[in-house]
Amino acid sequence: KLHSDLDKGVGTVKYTLSGDGAGTVFTIDETTGDIHAIRSLDREEKPFYTLRAQAVDVDTKKPLEPESEFIIKVQDINDNEPKFLDGPYVASVPEMSPVGAYVLQVKATDADDPTYGNSARVVYSILQGQPYFSIDPKTGVIRTALPNMDREVKEQYQVLIQAKDMGGQLGGLAGTTTVNVTLTDVNDNPPRFPKSIFHLKVPESSHVGSAIGRIRAVDPDFGKNAEIEYNIVPGDGGNLFDITTDENTQEGVIKLKKPLDFETKKAYTFKVEASNLHLDHRFHSVGPFKDTATVKINVLDMDEPPVFSKPMYTMEVYEDTPVGTIIGAVTAQDLDAGSSSVRYFIDWKNDVDSYFTIDATEGTIATNELLDRESTAQYNFSIIASKVSNPLLTSKVNVIINILDVNEFPPEISVPYETSVCENAKPGQVIQTITAADKDLSPAGQRFSFKLSPEASNKPNFTVHDYRNNTAGIEARRNGYSRRQQELYFLPVVIEDSSYPVQSSTNTMTIHVCRCDSDGTILSCNVEAIFLPVGLSTGALIAILLCIVILLVIVVLYVALRRQKKKDTLMTSKEDIRDNVIHYDDEGGGEEDTQAFDIGALRNPKVIEDNKIRRDIKPETLRFPRQRPPVEDNTDIRDFIHQRLQENDVDPTAPPYDSLATYAYEGNGSVAESLSSIDSLTTEADQDYDYLSDWGPRFKILADMFGEEESYNPDKVT
Repeated sequence: KLHSDLDKGVGTVKYTLSGDGAGTVFTIDETTGDIHAIRSLDREEKPFYTLRAQAVDVDTKKPLEPESEFIIKVQDINDNEPKFLDGPYVASVPEMSPVGAYVLQVKATDADDPTYGNSARVVYSILQGQPYFSIDPKTGVIRTALPNMDREVKEQYQVLIQAKDMGGQLGGLAGTTTVNVTLTDVNDNPPRFPKSIFHLKVPESSHVGSAIGRIRAVDPDFGKNAEIEYNIVPGDGGNLFDITTDENTQEGVIKLKKPLDFETKKAYTFKVEASNLHLDHRFHSVGPFKDTATVKINVLDMDEPPVFSKPMYTMEVYEDTPVGTIIGAVTAQDLDAGSSSVRYFIDWKNDVDSYFTIDATEGTIATNELLDRESTAQYNFSIIASKVSNPLLTSKVNVIINILDVNEFPPEISVPYETSVCENAKPGQVIQTITAADKDLSPAGQRFSFKLSPEASNKPNFTVHDYRNNTAGIEARRNGYSRRQQELYFLPVVIEDSSYPVQSSTNTMTIHVCRCDSDGTILSCNVEAIFLPVGLSTGALIAILLCIVILLVIVVLYVALRRQKKKDTLMTSKEDIRDNVIHYDDEGGGEEDTQAFDIGALRNPKVIEDNKIRRDIKPETLRFPRQRPPVEDNTDIRDFIHQRLQENDVDPTAPPYDSLATYAYEGNGSVAESLSSIDSLTTEADQDYDYLSDWGPRFKILADMFGEEESYNPDKVT
């Protein structure tokens, strides 16, 4: 209620209201100032309202007092029950858990004012689920209330939880939720066989590895705690059988490890043990988590096919054995009670099987054609045996026949070798290692020997070194080889085997002479490569050839020009009346060199200057033979020289050398005297050839010849 001191109760004052909820939630009587709520209030929706009130004059509409603000607070009442916002709940706890094991915590929410009274004070309790579980009234934690709850007895529990406000007092509001609790499995139960003895009947014809029966142990646990492992306890017949676990059904599958034979043994008894794979140490005190049962197996008699005495037969026969020769036999028997005869025949699959025949009654195998080991070294075929009483019952065995070799082929070099030798090879250097191969099947210990053929043993080029391990080395015997002299060498090598009879062959090896570096690496094996620069490209070779051609052209042009110049010089010299030739290109002093040669010797051979030394040659000590008095008149020689002089004068191609005068006249007027035996008065006996021995080994034969002639001289008096 609002009231102004200026309000005298005569209706001159009017009250107004504004702010939160004015006109919608709250209204005011303009005359009396009473404030009324026009609808229900909810504290949870809006806990308070702020309003403003004012008194105004009815006539003037002017405020009589300043505007005043006030707050209307909504007082809470217990009108909201507790609610489980996350419910319903799902929880699990291991079976056999102790009392007080934690399961789950629940929580309820009350929208009332927790600061006013007990409207929001919640207390938890269990309405359904006792005596298995309990709950803390304040925290809402659920725990187990009974020990050793067994999943195999009851697995699912539904617990009803209540939350009540007002501290649980009478008149408080309440909310509920459900908690579904599942007991999880633990391995607290051992496997158990439902019966102690299992009987199985198995035909003796059962195949090895096939399943012949199943047994099962029961484990009430779940999942991996129910996994069972089966084992056969060692004992009677246990080595003939095996047992495995079917992962889907947890059954024990008994399988056959070895063939059964009714005639040998008709029954087997053994024990099987079933145990858990995953044990829980908390329950070891309960007892052993395994169980044992007895399995009895009765073998059923069946009509069986014949049985061969061996699983496989291996035979040997020499090649070229005559047709019809027996090389071996196979044997099969009927092991059933009423023994039946057996018949044999070859399982024809291809033409190879026709090389042999078999006796249908005795089982002996003989050759049907001539055999060649080099064509086929081994034959593999099958023999079938059938019962006469029941031909449909058959058995099969493999027969391997090895063809033994007869030494009929000589050994040969295994592969064609590309053999080469370096020009700088040393004696004893191995240039190639060779091996041999024999088309015959070499028996154990077969050895090959290597040697040179007799015609090559005396040649000093190469030799063969037998290493005595079926290999040999080709060794050089010379100190170096030359491709210019011989590019290829042919080396005949004889190879012998050690079988009987001994076979041998001569194999010719081709050896190339190659150019190598200092490390023995082959650089080139072609003869043409001798004349070619190493490592040059094709363009470089072409450039070198072009340079050579250009040089040859220059030389030819130079020679042609020289000849043309000589002709011009000769033509000029014919008009010159002087004795000496002035125009020439030869090196020398020319006409001015008057000390090189005495021109007067051409006019008068008798004129000889004593102690005249030439300056165009190096002076050296000469051994002159004994001189004889000069001949005063050599008319024939003078005419001969004069004739030759005339021929040379008219010859345009004759060289204009001054030195021609030194030998143009060979007579008694020469300073060096005559080198010819013509008109010589001295004899061979007057010559001294001892100086030939001082000229070295190259003149030894010449010194011996003249020495012998000197020693054997009938005219010489000793």
